[in-house]
Amino acid sequence: MYKKTILKNGLRVITIKQKETQAATVFVLVGTGSKFETKNISGISHFLEHMYFKGTKKMKNLKEVAEKLDRIGGSYNAFTSEECTGYYAKVDSGHFDIALEWVADLFLNSKIPASEMEKERGVIIEELNMYKENPMMHINQIWKEVLYGDQPAGWEIGGTKKSVLSITRTQILEYIKTAYKPSNTVICIAGNFNEEETIKKVDEYFSIMKKGEPISKLSVIEKQTKPQVKICFKKNKQTNMILGLRTYDMFDDRRYVLNIISAFLGGMMSSRLYGQIVDKMGAAYYIYTSNDNDSDTGYLAVSSGVENGKVLLVIEAILKEFRRLKNQKVSEEELRKAKDYIKGKMVLGLESSNSKASYYGMQELMFNKIQTLEQIFEKIESITAKDILEVANDIFKNEKLNLAILGPFKHKDEFENILKI
Repeated sequence: MYKKTILKNGLRVITIKQKETQAATVFVLVGTGSKFETKNISGISHFLEHMYFKGTKKMKNLKEVAEKLDRIGGSYNAFTSEECTGYYAKVDSGHFDIALEWVADLFLNSKIPASEMEKERGVIIEELNMYKENPMMHINQIWKEVLYGDQPAGWEIGGTKKSVLSITRTQILEYIKTAYKPSNTVICIAGNFNEEETIKKVDEYFSIMKKGEPISKLSVIEKQTKPQVKICFKKNKQTNMILGLRTYDMFDDRRYVLNIISAFLGGMMSSRLYGQIVDKMGAAYYIYTSNDNDSDTGYLAVSSGVENGKVLLVIEAILKEFRRLKNQKVSEEELRKAKDYIKGKMVLGLESSNSKASYYGMQELMFNKIQTLEQIFEKIESITAKDILEVANDIFKNEKLNLAILGPFKHKDEFENILKI
């Protein structure tokens, strides 16, 4: 299924051959992100990601960086999250060598020009403004704030206007030296390519990375003894909200139980919450459940866009389903549907070379090992209705409840009074 190679400097290379495809993807993942930052450099991981596209020794500016792959119809991008930063390129397999060289040059030889930094500050600030103007995006930041408050886990990934304006080139260069190390970097390549030659070329390009211990992050502090509510007043015609609970980190196998709960609770159109709140009540445009697990935090959350006058009714309906999960075993039919839904989604989601590169690369980066689909499916199949009931009784507690509201409300009392499971 895959091959793992460890270079002399400690960098891990994962290769996945797909003879049936005509595409190939090169993915570089680094185990650092916004949770590794301090307040004065909040947003530096994201800022650096932007600056890597501003020119290298071979590709002098953004236009040349983009044209290299635009000329061959390639797709490319980068992302920053709380615990990971990634850069990738996907091309037809005939142009694979170009993509590999492009990613290596971008990742290893970016110049971080000072003049471009000044321009990019404005771009990033506009990106932050865009998220705030989009209620479905902004509510996610409010949710993080109610959960984690004033610590890296609760800060915006992109930083604040103040921090973005103050970050210097010297700080970025120092961040590269301390955060981008071979030991916390994984290169994952999937698709149709010559495996032996590719590993040699990766070694040739990336052997210049010097060994060393990367920076570490502070553990997230979670203290909660009663339901918490955070309201952001916005005079909208619709209220965006997230109601959820603290759960488990990514190393806890109970996350598989949460995946099943998330699926039948609000993961599909035939789910409990969609049927009740959208179909029967007609109270929301969208509603879905997500199970999010990081290395030291986790939560189960229900997100929804609700008619202003029906917000309290929707919250009550969600809480009713939480109570139902604590008190009633899920039926074998519903359990079977959720399992098959998860398995089907995973199979379909791993058809492309870029999805395979991301799936295998992220596992290697975060767990230092890779589970195959078959191994994951075995864990999913082993889950029983009793397991669901036990996890539900562990997480559905008043002291784990959190609510984020973005809408025309100013007072928390009416929401705090109904947050009871």
